[in-house]
Formats: sequence, structure tokens, C-alpha cells
Amino acid sequence: MIIVMKDDVAPDSPEVRRVVEMAERYPDVRTDVRAIQGATRSLTEVYLLGATGGIPKEPFEEFPAVEKAIRIRARYRSIGRHGEGAHAVGFEYRGLHFDQDSLHVFAGLCAVDNPKNVEATFKALQQAGVKTARAGAYKPRTSPYDFQGHGASCLPYVFELAGKYGIEVVVMEVTHESHIQEIDAALRAAGRPTGAMLQIGTRNAQNFELLKAVGQQTEYPVLFKRGMGISLEESLNAAEYIASGGNSKIIFCLRGMRSQLGEPHRNFVDFAHVPVVKRLTRLPVGIDPSHSVGKKAVGPDGLLDMFHATAQGIIAGANLVLVDFHPDPDTALCDGPQALLLTELPHFLDDIAIVREALSKRLARAAEAATAS
Repeated sequence: MIIVMKDDVAPDSPEVRRVVEMAERYPDVRTDVRAIQGATRSLTEVYLLGATGGIPKEPFEEFPAVEKAIRIRARYRSIGRHGEGAHAVGFEYRGLHFDQDSLHVFAGLCAVDNPKNVEATFKALQQAGVKTARAGAYKPRTSPYDFQGHGASCLPYVFELAGKYGIEVVVMEVTHESHIQEIDAALRAAGRPTGAMLQIGTRNAQNFELLKAVGQQTEYPVLFKRGMGISLEESLNAAEYIASGGNSKIIFCLRGMRSQLGEPHRNFVDFAHVPVVKRLTRLPVGIDPSHSVGKKAVGPDGLLDMFHATAQGIIAGANLVLVDFHPDPDTALCDGPQALLLTELPHFLDDIAIVREALSKRLARAAEAATAS
């Protein structure tokens, strides 16, 4: 059970203490108090853990400071909506809002190769009005002989250049707890000119110790990628590991499923699950068309498959697009065949705007239909 307090009731307030005291009178029940900082409101939630099936909601809802009591029916208690009972509050970071209504494009280098390409990419993003980017320093690869990323050595110039070109958030994959410490140290040394979002890649979707580590720190948001060969429920439970550690600033990212049914694309595109994840959880939902499609192929209509896949996710309500761009894909050290050119960035963003406008019209029409019925 979750007891949701009213707006701005602090976790250490007397009102919360009274709720905790009442809950812990029941046998075999313990409590966990969570502070959730959303984009538009702050919430305190009290989680009742243990044998809660027979505990009535009414005594808690009688407290003046309690907004509602929610009976948990899903396994992922922290990230779940629980039948629309829990708010999809989202979060704010570096002046940007991330929730189930927002949209951000994280474009850039799958793997950082040199300062020149980082600067060219960030400069192009600034000219396009984009304040979010991707830049991989740590790269887990299938082959031990493939480029594994420059690691901590590239962080100083990545963060310096991000600050120079107004990039507020750089999403960066981490594969070990020490990478979190290296990112934090580099940002601190640079004077925090930008922010970092920690990415959990698909290969680490069930690396539970890493999930606990990114969950136990609350400084940096987390972009969690769905596991390539596990079910949606397994991936959501993995994201729950992060939230259960105390970090509620999570974006769940769909990136295609490993399946021969997806050919000739790199993975089977799973973007139809965008509304499903938004219905089941409170999390913003992202898409990664680059790793879903995996190549630059043009259809007879003149549009890249990458554009079509992106549109599928956006029209379904995606809140984040993670996409590979590179000044010279032929020389990229990782995933060059799927990287778009910087000169294609304006067209890509324009296409997103067109689809986003169509989504707005769909939502307005759905609201009209709901009112009429």
C-alpha cells in the first residue's frame, strides 16, 4: 500500500510521522518514506511493506494531510501507476522538465572518438536549439576486440564542450559503479557546466548490483534501456530496482527486441509499447530508433527507415528520442552505419515536429470523444 501525502507535506513532518506510527502498529508491516520531486509538484509517499493485504485504507485517508491511499496490485510498487492511483509526476533536472507529456531529443555520438567531432556535434545541436545530447565514454561491446570507449579520459573535454555550446544534459552509459564516481568527479572538476544522465544499456538491464548503485545515488537521472531479450515485465521490474533504491528520476527507453522477426532491421521495433509503459508506470518513456533500425536505409517515399521508426514512437507519445549523429559516420569508432549526418539534423527535427503536432491533434480529438460519451 502507498499513502500519498498532500502537496508540500515534507517527509520529516509530524503528519508523516503519525502515518508511519499508525502503519507500524499492524503486525509484520514496515514503512519506507519517499520524497518525489516532480516537474510541477513535490510529493511525499509512505510505502507500507509486508503483510498489507488486510490493512484498510480508510483510517489513513481520514488524516487531513493524506491525499489518498493506494492498494498496490502490480509487482513494481515504486514506478507503477497502480490503476491510475499514483501520479505520473516526472522530474526536473538542469532546468528541463521530464514527464509523460514532454519531449526531448538526445542526439549525438554513440561513442566519443575525439574532441573535434564532439565539438562539431554539440555546435550543430546548439544551432538547432537542442539542449540535450548523447556521448558515450564507456562502451560494452559484443567482441572484446572492438572499441570499448575512451572512458574517464574523455570526460573533461566532453563536459567542457557541452557547457560551451549550451548542452544542459549529456546521456552517458555506465557499466560499473566506478563510472558514476568518475563522471561525478569530472563534472565537479569542470565546475558542473552541464549535467549527466546515467544510461543503463540493454546488456546491463539485469545487472542488479549496477541497478542498485544508480538507484542509491539521487544526483543524476537514469535512462534505463529495456533488455534486448527479456520480457517487458522483467525490464520493468529491473527499473524498479533503481526506484526502490531511492532514485525516482528514471526514463524507460524502448530500443527494439533481439529477434529474427525484425530483419532486415537490427532489432524488432517495439515502439507500440510506448503507451503500454505509460499506462503501467509513472515513468517518461523514450525510444532509440538508431539501435532498433541499425542502418540508414531509404524507402521509395524518400524517407529513411530511421525517420519512420522515430515517427512511430512519437505518434504513440514517446517523451525522449535517443539517436545517433556523427560528423563523418564512415570514420565512427562505433555504430557508424546507423549514424545520421549532422546536415540531416534539421530535417530530422522538423519531421519530429510534424508528428508531434499530429499527436496533439489526436489527443484533442480523443478528449472531445471522451467528453461526448
